[in-house]
Amino acid sequence: MKATLEIDDSVMERLREEAPRRGTTISALVEEGLRHVLAKHALASGPTGELEPLPSFDSGGHLVDIDNREELYRVMEES
Repeated sequence: MKATLEIDDSVMERLREEAPRRGTTISALVEEGLRHVLAKHALASGPTGELEPLPSFDSGGHLVDIDNREELYRVMEES
């Protein structure tokens, strides 16, 4: 697809220098940069652009003090 972009003169000058040095075109170099930015964004934020909230639940409280071995064994035997 063809598109018209406005690119800062200093950036364009660097593109003109970098593309031949890499043996590629300015268009390919710009596309590579855009793909890099979009992939980085996708990894950071997931497919929707926002992180999903972490699940939460009510555990119902403690059944036993795990530091008390006897109580822990008693509760495990009752289950």
